[in-house]
Amino acid sequence: MDPNAIKKAVGDGLLSFPVTHFDSENKFNEAAYRDHVNWLAGFEASALFAAGGTGEFFSLNPAEIPAVIRAAKAAAGKTPIISGTGYGTSLAIDIARAAEKAGADGLLLLPPYLMFAEQAGLVAHVKAVCQSVGIGVIVYNRDNAILSADSIARLCDCPNLIGFKDGVGDVDRVIEITTKIGDRLVYVGGMPTHEVYAQAYFAAGVTTYSSAVFNFVPALSQRFYKALKAGDQKTVDQILKDFFFPFVALRNRKKGYAVSIIKAGLKVIGRDPGTVRAPLTDLSAEELSVLQAIVEANDQARLAAE
Repeated sequence: MDPNAIKKAVGDGLLSFPVTHFDSENKFNEAAYRDHVNWLAGFEASALFAAGGTGEFFSLNPAEIPAVIRAAKAAAGKTPIISGTGYGTSLAIDIARAAEKAGADGLLLLPPYLMFAEQAGLVAHVKAVCQSVGIGVIVYNRDNAILSADSIARLCDCPNLIGFKDGVGDVDRVIEITTKIGDRLVYVGGMPTHEVYAQAYFAAGVTTYSSAVFNFVPALSQRFYKALKAGDQKTVDQILKDFFFPFVALRNRKKGYAVSIIKAGLKVIGRDPGTVRAPLTDLSAEELSVLQAIVEANDQARLAAE
């Protein structure tokens, strides 16, 4: 997909990143994954991030990633597929090229493994990945890969750098970047359960984001996003209070639950994707019951509102 075309698609609406399905032996379950991606594609996602953070990129063997991308492309219809890539520069390039060959429409460059680096090193890393492929690249600002506005401006010399995704939550930095760079890039919100931050990011000019809960409550995710864009504060507040605030409280019980709770959500609605891979842990039976109650309470609130 042409970089400008994927840039436009990313900016056109709500995004999500499918979980990766595993079987009873913890191997990639392609059939179940295809079914899931096909189901999500029916809820008007502008693009899907396959093998991304919620897709357990960090636990996938690099050789598994092209298989995930091919499966996603086969199931997504017209919905663009953006592949995760990351780790050190050499491995990130290998994964990026393999994902491009597998049919990915774009790339999300996740932070490199473990090491903290100076801005010059981060710029060199992002530039090397961009130069290794012909498809569009979105850089993910979070953890040990936090680029300054000046660094992002330098990287805009890469014609296929098409986006900036923020997972830090420093809105002042985001405003500086969006003001300095303008429409050269598309801007994506990437905080865990970004819906609770979305109003602040909208004010900063970041009007799209990737929704993790889209995996198991896609209709709710779209209803919230459309209410947010329309300025329907009553609906926004209702969904935050009835669903997102209790959901975040449960997510915050243990480390790694930002991913685990999404797979648990699918289990709650009868679309079990299998367990998470170590070192992550699954929700307990009690926590699953709490999550089910949150989902059911939101359904009841929606019916009452209608």
